Amino acid sequence: MKLLVQSYRTGELRLADAPAPEVSPGRLLVRTTRSVVSVGTEKAMLDLARRSLLGKAIARPDLARQVVAKVRTEGLAEAWRQTVGRLEEPVPLGYSSSGVVVEAGAGLAGWQAGDRVACSGSGVASHAEFVSVPGNFAARIPASVSDDAAAFTTLGAISLHAIRVADARLGDRVAVIGLGLLGRIAVQILKAAGCRVLGLDISPAAVEAALACGADEAAAGARGEQIEAALRFTDGSGFDAVIVFAASEGPEPIELAAAIAGNRGRVVVPGTVDLHLPRKTFFEKELSLVVSRAWGPGVFDDHYERKGVDYPAAWVPWTAQRNMEAVLELMRAGSLRVEPMITHRFPLAEGVGAYERLLGGKERFVGVLLTYPADTAAPEPTVRRTVTPAGRTGEVRAALIGAGLFARGTLIPAMKGIPGLRLRAVAATRAATAEDTARRLGLDYATTDIARILADPEIDLVFILTRHGAHAALAAQALRAGKHVFVEKPLAVNEEQLNEVAEAYTPARRCLLVGFNRRFAPATRQALARLRDVNGPKTILIRVNAGSVPQDSWVHDPVEGGGRIIGEVCHYIDLAQALSGARPVRVSAVATRAAGTGAVESDNVSVTLTMHDGSIATILYAAGGDKSYPRERIEVFGGGAVAVIENFRRMTWTRSGKSAGSGHALSGVDRGHRAEIEELVGALREGRPLAVAFEDHVLTTRASFAAVASLRSGEPVTL
Repeated sequence: MKLLVQSYRTGELRLADAPAPEVSPGRLLVRTTRSVVSVGTEKAMLDLARRSLLGKAIARPDLARQVVAKVRTEGLAEAWRQTVGRLEEPVPLGYSSSGVVVEAGAGLAGWQAGDRVACSGSGVASHAEFVSVPGNFAARIPASVSDDAAAFTTLGAISLHAIRVADARLGDRVAVIGLGLLGRIAVQILKAAGCRVLGLDISPAAVEAALACGADEAAAGARGEQIEAALRFTDGSGFDAVIVFAASEGPEPIELAAAIAGNRGRVVVPGTVDLHLPRKTFFEKELSLVVSRAWGPGVFDDHYERKGVDYPAAWVPWTAQRNMEAVLELMRAGSLRVEPMITHRFPLAEGVGAYERLLGGKERFVGVLLTYPADTAAPEPTVRRTVTPAGRTGEVRAALIGAGLFARGTLIPAMKGIPGLRLRAVAATRAATAEDTARRLGLDYATTDIARILADPEIDLVFILTRHGAHAALAAQALRAGKHVFVEKPLAVNEEQLNEVAEAYTPARRCLLVGFNRRFAPATRQALARLRDVNGPKTILIRVNAGSVPQDSWVHDPVEGGGRIIGEVCHYIDLAQALSGARPVRVSAVATRAAGTGAVESDNVSVTLTMHDGSIATILYAAGGDKSYPRERIEVFGGGAVAVIENFRRMTWTRSGKSAGSGHALSGVDRGHRAEIEELVGALREGRPLAVAFEDHVLTTRASFAAVASLRSGEPVTL
């Protein structure tokens, strides 16, 4: 399928040939008929993307500070890889479209092929021939509403949600600042609600358009002239509500809103403006300020979008979806007419040129539609790019399943140049990600169908790099398909999943390596070389300055992420096994009190492992620190000696009063990602066992489960 995609790193805009999304539970596969170019939002995105790295840093100083902190703690090379990985993430443009349902995924009762539907969502309702839409981000189009009009549903819902937040009621006097597409839609909805509306803009043409949309009055000109018009309109008492749709890097729109609002008035800002408030005016009038969020409750809520959990109508009457339905009803009733605001139409094939004209600034764009051919070919989940010759003898042919931030910023760069490894394909749920990864790496094909990878006889090894909850099932499927497996940690998020992998592993006679990379890090290997002649049990302290993860992140979800102990502390349980040379037999965990801190309980935890040889290891995993402080420090005591690993940049060894070190504080961080892949590829090419037994992976995973159980019970758990 064709898909418009942008590189945030270079600003390049391409019409890509990407695989169509798969039908998945809770989602609709939709063939797009129309999509809207949101002129203000998308032009701002393109302008920022086309700036230099310095220009991006100036525009986003908050992100620039994070990069500088990472350089200090991780080194320039690692900071660069992570930054480039983020910048190279392909960005599908568009968030409002209309189309026809091709197929409804499991759990979406009432939908069927052929239904006309309005679609919403950034990265969802994209400029693409086919899109995968969560059920809560779709609304049926009434028969009398055209595809052209329905494509504007999300933009209409953004205006409607701002009006709801403003609590605009029958008879209220409402000012709309900024009379672009959203402002003109808002004028029509406000009039349908019985409000008296004044429109304000710097453009006389926009003012004329607002009057044509039904505004009672509208004014352009300098700030003083606009304030004078507002005072006349309200007989000097000011507006009940002011809605700011303008986009401005300066404070002028918010200052104007404060000046024309009445006592205890409501100022709502859906636009992108500077929010340095004139405090004196806000104080004297006791004004309320709200920055409205997108098109209603549910947006940015993972449970609502991805899991399809709706809010009860009695408590949240106007969700994102119900706002979309309300907009479509206004269109059906004739109260909202968007067709007169359409200034440009382009076929999708001319989409790149359309954006270039938009950026040129020589034409006045308002409503811009991309149109799609009615005879679009059936969705194809796999797109072949090249046909490569047969591999060399002993070459390991591999595929990626998942290509998110970790894969792009860490693992894929670590794979480059490893002798005997040839990446052939990538599977990803996001079509843009699959296409972009295959293009940049020169892979044979990209697909959204994981089964295509597992059934390919030309693939020997799969790298499973998805969210945690999918690891075990995919690893088991790959083993049963006769593939060797690299699965990023954790191996499983519960005992049932772990058993599934174990049952598939034994008869498969294939290699499986879990991404517990820190045991392969140069600093760890140097420490192990020194510890070889240390007899007796060891005492190990592992301190991790992990940083916080938002409470609503998928990482904390018991199904998708498993929580931070299972998903991340497992790294350090494995490292403790490697450093002690012993297996854990007893696990104890305790956490700080999370109440009132905004942290999840397992974010700040101490896990103590008792090993079978008498060694003990304490893992202090803390989310409450400063990210500019180094992430990891490991200390190993035993036999009259001390080994210290400093953030996997340097290892120091102290014994008999003498110290020696390897690495340097200025060295880049190396956590062993490349070395672990070299170990796996080397074992496959040489036909030897892996350095880490499958049983060790199982034991590490079970120890992480035991830590969670201990945290809940308050008692140690014996393995």
